Amino acid sequence: MSTQRLGIIMHGVTGRMGMNQHLIRSIVAIRNQGGVTLSNGDKVMPDPILIGRNAEKIEALAKAHNIGRWGTDLDAALANPDDTVFFDAGTTQMRPKLLAKALRAKKHVYCEKPIATTLGEAVEIAKVAEKSGLKHGAVQDKLFLPGLRKLDMLRRAGFFGRMLSVRLEFGYWVFEGDLQPIQRPSWNYRAEDGGGMILDMMCHWRYVLDNLFGEVKSISCLGATHIPERWDEAGKPYKATADDAAYAIAELVGHSGEPVVAQLNMSWATRVNRDDLVTFHVDGTHGSAVATLTECKAQSRVNTPRPVWNPDVKQTMNFHEQWQEVPDSQFYDNGFKIQWEHFIRHVVENEPYKWTLPEGAKGVQLVEAALQSWKERRFVDVPSLGF
Repeated sequence: MSTQRLGIIMHGVTGRMGMNQHLIRSIVAIRNQGGVTLSNGDKVMPDPILIGRNAEKIEALAKAHNIGRWGTDLDAALANPDDTVFFDAGTTQMRPKLLAKALRAKKHVYCEKPIATTLGEAVEIAKVAEKSGLKHGAVQDKLFLPGLRKLDMLRRAGFFGRMLSVRLEFGYWVFEGDLQPIQRPSWNYRAEDGGGMILDMMCHWRYVLDNLFGEVKSISCLGATHIPERWDEAGKPYKATADDAAYAIAELVGHSGEPVVAQLNMSWATRVNRDDLVTFHVDGTHGSAVATLTECKAQSRVNTPRPVWNPDVKQTMNFHEQWQEVPDSQFYDNGFKIQWEHFIRHVVENEPYKWTLPEGAKGVQLVEAALQSWKERRFVDVPSLGF
């Protein structure tokens, strides 16, 4: 066995997601385990260089995780032929231009979602990547969560029979900032800075729906800004210009051609009374299942109880006890790390890889369709992008 180096330019890793999920729990974890194993048993060791605007912050982050290379000059990093992969987790507004610059520098590119703030920009950069002949990918981490992997196993086993519907519930209370400190950056609630629930989360729901339940064909969406005033990191009040909640119905075409209805409720102005911050409830003719980030429970056709509606008598059934847990039949690693390993093998040994920039563009397409639906108060079709 031999070990080969892979130079990765990591941009935007001082932010919450870039630092925690991509740097620490993915690249650093991969380095600590001895690299990524290839199909022939050889290893690939990521050698990152951290690039950011704040030299002091980026140096401290590099030293904290035993990374010997860091800097503030992105152009110089892109000019280094020994670093062949560019990763971006910076601001969405800058992403298409940064990806285009990296592709012109002949770098393979991998990035956070959304890949752009508009569908036009998303399609353009996806086409540039496709024509370049270089490898490219967009983060679709939720497909690798244990709960959704168990849900997908049920689907592939035919557990649901004919799938009927999906109900997604996501969200929690994000503090306004006056009484208690905020736990999400303030830019999330300013549309001019790329904030908004629809832009942030519809990109996720598109790849989850397409891959697990059925291709999205149309959507009806109502957005809302429930909290009109918030307080920023400095404790100063500001007007919330972005949506902090959205309520949608999507029409899907299931993997066997059957119609599937998806209900999508998402809010940063709700208090949690469910098993996790997100749950996916799937109903089918032969069974139902409910998945969280890590767990999945199921109820088959033959085990379905017979509840009786009687508003005059207190309910005696404990509905939660009537479901069976899908066991942990394997080790489930960090979802971001798993996709990083797939992308590295895709770059080094051309492992098949489907989570590309065109797939990322589909997420932005659903964002725009949802925003159009909200504005025009109607269902909006979601046609093929033609990739």
